[in-house]
Amino acid sequence: MNRFIAWLPDRVDRRIRFFAWLSFLAQTTIIATGGAVRLTGSGLGCPTWPTCTADSLVPTEELSYHSLIEFGNRLMTGVVGIVALVLFILVWRIRAERRDLFTLSFIVGAGIVAQAIVGGITVWTGLNPFIVGFHYVSSLLLVCVAAAFLARMDSAPGPRERAVPGWYLALAHATSAVLAISIVFGVLTTGAGPHSGDAAAGRNGFNAELLEHVHAWPGYAMFALTIALVIGAATLKLPTLRWAIVLLAVELVQIAVGLYQARNGLPPLAVGIHMVLAALTAATMTVVILHLKRPVTADAATAASPVEAATR
Repeated sequence: MNRFIAWLPDRVDRRIRFFAWLSFLAQTTIIATGGAVRLTGSGLGCPTWPTCTADSLVPTEELSYHSLIEFGNRLMTGVVGIVALVLFILVWRIRAERRDLFTLSFIVGAGIVAQAIVGGITVWTGLNPFIVGFHYVSSLLLVCVAAAFLARMDSAPGPRERAVPGWYLALAHATSAVLAISIVFGVLTTGAGPHSGDAAAGRNGFNAELLEHVHAWPGYAMFALTIALVIGAATLKLPTLRWAIVLLAVELVQIAVGLYQARNGLPPLAVGIHMVLAALTAATMTVVILHLKRPVTADAATAASPVEAATR
């Protein structure tokens, strides 16, 4: 055991970086596979949980290809869980000095277990649209936590201080709030639309056409707010500039895909891409928020920054 502990990283090394990125990619991929389950009508391809059928853990010959799609998504949960467990073990030795990374890795692992249970409840309730929506939002949040790990991975540990003016801080948080509203209405729109995951699954009863428009409004508002974030960061040379630009680029693609799917009868592939892009948008927004602060340095008190000048 002592030899194994000694083998674990004593700092953020190549092994931690590799599995941190792998965790983020796996969390994003499972959103895509979960979307494939719903968009192909395979939500009840395995009619029971945790087994596929009452008598078999895996799909049987009597079941259709829908069972393979649903079971493939369940297997992906195992992959995501293994990757998360490895990352948690890798940061164990540095848990005292890098409590932030240890906590984030624990949240991801615990979240995966909770997600598996929610997935089971989703099957037991016959794909209740509200539970399906919660299942998606939970997966999206885990993508954000994995992105937060990546953002903090190469950052110095210890106290942090604000790196942007107060007005910019408020603008960034307002942008993230508008994003959250857009995601909520996007989930409700999907729950009212044609892609229920199974022909027998119910819908939430809302007007899907009306919700499409309501969902778009905060999306456009976020786009305008993000432009302001980019301009502000470029003018003051803030540490959020690069990620604000990435956020703007992701939003442009997301808006284009949203317009395409709305005007072409919600083709399943476009809807699936839209779901993944929403998760990537939220992940990028998370990174922007984390760059609002920086580690406190020894010379921070003596060196006046453009931010300090702007807040005087």
